[in-house]
Amino acid sequence: MKTILYLHAGAEMYGADKILLELVTGLDKTKFRPVVILPTDGILRKKLEEAQIQVHVIPYPILRRKYFNPKGIINYASNYRNQSDAIVKYLNDNNIKVDLLHVNTLAVLEGIRLKKKLKVPLYWHIHEIITHPQIINKFLCWCVNRYADKAIVVSGPVKQHLIDSGIKAEKIVVIHNGIDSNVFSPDVNSDYLYDEWKIPQNAIKVGMIGRVNNWKGQDDFLDALAPLLNEFDDLYLFIVGSAFDGQEWRIKELKQKIASLPHRNRIIFSEFRKDNYAVEHFFDILILPSTSPDPLPTVVLESMGCGRAVIGYAHGGITEMVKDGYNGKLVEPLNKIKLRKATQNCIRSKSYIRWGKNSRKRLKGCFSYNNFIDSFDKLYRKIEY
Repeated sequence: MKTILYLHAGAEMYGADKILLELVTGLDKTKFRPVVILPTDGILRKKLEEAQIQVHVIPYPILRRKYFNPKGIINYASNYRNQSDAIVKYLNDNNIKVDLLHVNTLAVLEGIRLKKKLKVPLYWHIHEIITHPQIINKFLCWCVNRYADKAIVVSGPVKQHLIDSGIKAEKIVVIHNGIDSNVFSPDVNSDYLYDEWKIPQNAIKVGMIGRVNNWKGQDDFLDALAPLLNEFDDLYLFIVGSAFDGQEWRIKELKQKIASLPHRNRIIFSEFRKDNYAVEHFFDILILPSTSPDPLPTVVLESMGCGRAVIGYAHGGITEMVKDGYNGKLVEPLNKIKLRKATQNCIRSKSYIRWGKNSRKRLKGCFSYNNFIDSFDKLYRKIEY
């Protein structure tokens, strides 16, 4: 049996968090023993414990913008060394001999020090396409090229971005995320949301789900789609998501923008929820307005599992997930007029009904949970050092 140590950037239940949970719970426990160390406490830790996965919290630093200043660099370097050593101590104290280190995001650099300390291979699982600041992208790609034994990427666009950034192609392995189509299904019950949000049963529901940050596109969503509320009296718009700690001002600004719009009573904002599977089922159309390429957005897979149409900007991983005109529509990135027109046409023609059925078919054929787990099983069995 091989013991795999997983490091991650948080303990919430957004895309990469969910993928980590699905991976470690889906592995064959007669072959692999997953041990997860998180930098903070949260719902992910609880979910891992419920699945009987060994998990521990050690507050190692995650590369964030708050460290991009002289004081922050000193603070990061000190914590990086101390908390990396604390991870080694935890492993030694619990007699855990690690065979492989799996780092689940580019923002976790502790894998570099631990690779040397533990003398094990480092597999870096990359869920990001970092386009700016360019100096950070160059630095992180240099780290991956120098220290990772494998760079596991979630889509072809991520692979191409890494190659363009100087990472050797032979290091890179593409494993598409997969989701459980029995959990994200047309059979999900979401009817209670009509009462919670006071929405009429005949409403057309168009929404987005994602971290409230500088690139997920909440502003583009509102700028593009709020004008459609003038045309469709039964249209409701939804934005679901929370901000990082310390960036709550983004939520305040978003709420202020919604409050300034003429049909604000038909725009629903909700912070992060534990029932996103129901929210995704509740929507008729999912919008992905990310202003930077989203590597392989889990929310799109989940919505496809629920049998929902997807409309988004044509960059990043969505271009592998949505077949234009089959299960959704892809439009020119950052073109809010075209995003509005695509959504308008979809509502007028009711194409979202047909596209939604096709989404379910495409998910089961191309992004199944079993394929996802099997791909990691094969990769892990090749571990050599």
